[in-house]
This record gives sequence, structure tokens and C-alpha cells, in this order.
Amino acid sequence: MRTGGILMHISSLPSKYGIGTMGKEAIKFVDFLEKAKQTYWQILPVCPTSYGDSPYQSFSSFAGNPYFIDLEYLIKDKLLTKRECDSLEWGDNPEFIEYGILYENRFPLLKKAYARFKENEPEDFAAFCKEQESWLEDYALFMALKDAHDGNAWAEWEPELKKREPAALERAKEEYAEKIEFWKMLQYLFFRQWNELKGYANEKGIKIIGDVPIYVAYDSADVWANPGQFYLNNELEPIDVAGCPPDAFTEDGQLWGNPLFRWDAMKADGYTWWTKRIDFMSHLYDVVRIDHFRGFDSYYAIPGKDKTARNGEWRVGPGIDLFRTLEKKLGKLDIIAEDLGYLTDSVRKLLKDTGFPGMKLIQFAFDGDDSSDYLPYNYPKNCVVYTGTHDNDTVLGWLKTAPKESVRFAKEYMHLTKEEGYNWGALRTAWSSVGETCIIPIQDILGIGSEGRMNVPSTLGTNWKWRTLPGQTTAKLANTLAKYMKLYGRQPQNEE
Repeated sequence: MRTGGILMHISSLPSKYGIGTMGKEAIKFVDFLEKAKQTYWQILPVCPTSYGDSPYQSFSSFAGNPYFIDLEYLIKDKLLTKRECDSLEWGDNPEFIEYGILYENRFPLLKKAYARFKENEPEDFAAFCKEQESWLEDYALFMALKDAHDGNAWAEWEPELKKREPAALERAKEEYAEKIEFWKMLQYLFFRQWNELKGYANEKGIKIIGDVPIYVAYDSADVWANPGQFYLNNELEPIDVAGCPPDAFTEDGQLWGNPLFRWDAMKADGYTWWTKRIDFMSHLYDVVRIDHFRGFDSYYAIPGKDKTARNGEWRVGPGIDLFRTLEKKLGKLDIIAEDLGYLTDSVRKLLKDTGFPGMKLIQFAFDGDDSSDYLPYNYPKNCVVYTGTHDNDTVLGWLKTAPKESVRFAKEYMHLTKEEGYNWGALRTAWSSVGETCIIPIQDILGIGSEGRMNVPSTLGTNWKWRTLPGQTTAKLANTLAKYMKLYGRQPQNEE
């Protein structure tokens, strides 16, 4: 079945309170997707962000981001007042998120909501906590302890807490009971709003594609609570960490710093941690996109204390064994494999053996010769086509910065003209390809330049900030998209 969709993170929705949320603007965007005859809304990970504001480095791979809790819904629930929300500063540029201001103002406001929440605790709060106990207990305690240690990483806590000695954990649960409840409440509010939003989207025929990063952050509840699953020494420090080797773009490679999985231990226990994670994400989203899929075939390991990725080595990953185990335990998985970058024959075989669709990027098609796997005439049907992802420049930005020869090739191949709009020519190329699914970043639909880029890998300070403005996703734009979906056979099945 041929389908279409739009990539836009929740943070990029309009909001007068500093960042996009799961409130009325999210509902409006679902309505826009329905009018535009889309099938999918793709988002980035919804987990809490930490230093650097990246959704790919989180304190938990299960928890929801408190920033996405809609304040207007909390006003409606009488947990906050409009005056309290309006009295705080949220940044003076509606196109960009000011994370520093958000951090300073959002949590004191949410603590006010907690005081009122406790006065009239919802009947289903205890049931929620019990249902999510397997990850929520560790996460809430982890965050309460981080607060008590001025935000320091768990590796810097007292040895008895760092090593999770049972007596120390019990004392901490008693001492920080209120703070633990606060973090549980935030998750209750997040998932209540998320389930309403996802339910609304599904009713409108919109499926949500969500991202699952392959790795987790070292400073996370995941690693603190499950050290045996990660490649750590006796002092619980990473022995080796994740990253990418040097290439034509980065002479030092990319040092991500995430702890590596102890795949031998994971295999021995039947991949319990991964089963729990994928099961959770398969219920959270309709379709799961796994980031850095090639890491399951082979992964790059860098000595834990190195400052660059130069001295790493490739090691063999779990391969098809992991996915056969997951399918045996969870049933058929609806997964998209992010298979971008340098691919070996064994990575290609793993993708084929899983049956998952891989990704094809229009922007990557014009860097080499006419044998590129990213040229549309080389696409298989079982793939997901993008003009670019959150890690790429926008189409218009790329056309201004790419090598002249690549731009010339792209303009000729895609028949790009100023009259049509260069971005629309690229969209048309993606939609008309044989790939069964086509996802377009909202920036390319709106014709935004490099100022709309979400992320420049291996940089800090300017990423994850871009937002849409109120009124940009118009009825006229929805009608235009609907026309293209019909033209290229990508409208929902019941519209054919």
C-alpha cells in the first residue's frame, strides 16, 4: 500500500508557552494531516531531554518528556491558573525554543500543579503507577536523587547509591518520597495527554511513527538500574563507548559516549531488556523507527576514556538472533530500520532477513555517480522515502550549500524550477518514487531554508530549537498535499 506522511517533532508545534506540546495545536495538526490525506505523523523520541537538549540523549528510554505536558490542559484541570502560566517568560522568538528559560520556569510551575494534584489525587493515579511499575519506580527515584545531588550524574553519587545497595535505596525512598511522587505525577500527566492525542490521531486514520534510539545515555535510569546489561567495569564506568569512525566529514569521527550493550549477557537472558523496550515502544507508537540499525549487525567501540573516535574498532552485534527472539515473544513487529550511512553486505543481509523497510534519502542521491542506491530509480518498493531527516539540512538549505556538481545533477534529475519551487520539485520526486511509504519533513513542505534545520550532528547549542508558527499549516496547503497524494496514489485506502 502506498502511503504518505509528515515528519515534525512535538517540540516544533506552535505554543505561547515556549515549546510545542500535546495540546490543542497537536490536535489541529492531526486535523491538518487528515485533510492533507496523510497516513503518518512521524516524531522524534518523546523521552525527557538532558544536557544538550537532544531527544536522543535521555534520562530514560521509557519516560515521557515533561516539557510536552500541555499547560492549557492543566489550567482546564484546575492544576494551574492562566495567570501563573502567563506571568512567566517563555522566550521572545516564537520560531525557536529557549531551553534555558524553559528549564528555569517549567518545573517550578509543575511543582505548583503537584501541590494541587495531591489535594485531589485522581482515582486512576495509583493504578497507573502500578501498571508502569517496572520502569517508573527506578525512574522516579533516579530523578529525585538527581535533584538531591544538584543534577549531578549518578556516577558521582555516594557509592552506596551509585551501586544501588538495597538499604541505601530504601532510605532514599523514605527521605525523598514527596519528590518521587512528583516525578510519578509528571509521567501520569504525560501519558494521560499522550494517550488522548494518539487516540484522536488513530480515530482520524493517522498512525504515529516514533523513534527509538539504539543506545541509551550513560546518565540514565536505564543504565543505573540495569548495569549488568551494559559494558561497564567494576566501578560502573563505561569500558568502551559508542560512536562512528572518522570519515570524509569528520576526521576525528563521532564520539557519542553512550555505554555499549553487553550483548552476551542480553542473549543469555533472552534479550529481556530489549523485549521490554520494544514492547513498550510498540504500544506507545503505531510504528517504531529504530535509529542506527546497522549497530545490530556490527558496532563501533571506542575506549571509554578517549577524547575522539579515532581509536575505535568494529565488533559483531547480535544480528538476526535479536529480531527473531523479539518476534517470537512479541509477534510481528512494525519497524522501520534507519540504515543510512556506509552499509556492508552483512548489514544489507540483516535488513533483508528482518523484512523491515529501510530508508532512502533524496538528498543523498546526488553526491556520487548514477549507481547510487539513493537515486529513485534504484529504490525497492519496501522502503521509506524521505527528502531528508532531522540530521540533514532542509532541501532549500542543502541546495545552497551542497557541492555545485551535486546541485546541478539534482536540478536536472528532479526538473527543479523556481516557478514550481525547488522544494516542491524534490517532494514530487519523493512522492512519485516506487517506495511504498514517503515521509516529508514539515520544513520542506513549508519551503524553509537552513534556519529550519533541527540538528547538526556533533554540535551543541543550536539544535532541536526550530518551531512552526501559528497558521503555517493552512487549509490551502492541506488541499495541495491532498491533490499530490491522489496524483501519486498515496491517499488513505478508504479515499481511493
